Amino acid sequence: MGLGDKMKNAAENVSGKAKETTGKATDNERLEADGKGDQAKAKIKEGVEDAKDKLGGN
Repeated sequence: MGLGDKMKNAAENVSGKAKETTGKATDNERLEADGKGDQAKAKIKEGVEDAKDKLGGN
């Protein structure tokens, strides 16, 4: 996985965590769910990139 991809995934994960935290603090279930979704997407992308690295692809 390239450094740029790692940074994008990390940023998406952090952004998702911030949304989730804000949603909890404001009792906004939709924002909280969006945050959790963003975190899940970032983890999936990271897993795909890791698999590509293991297979030698880019």
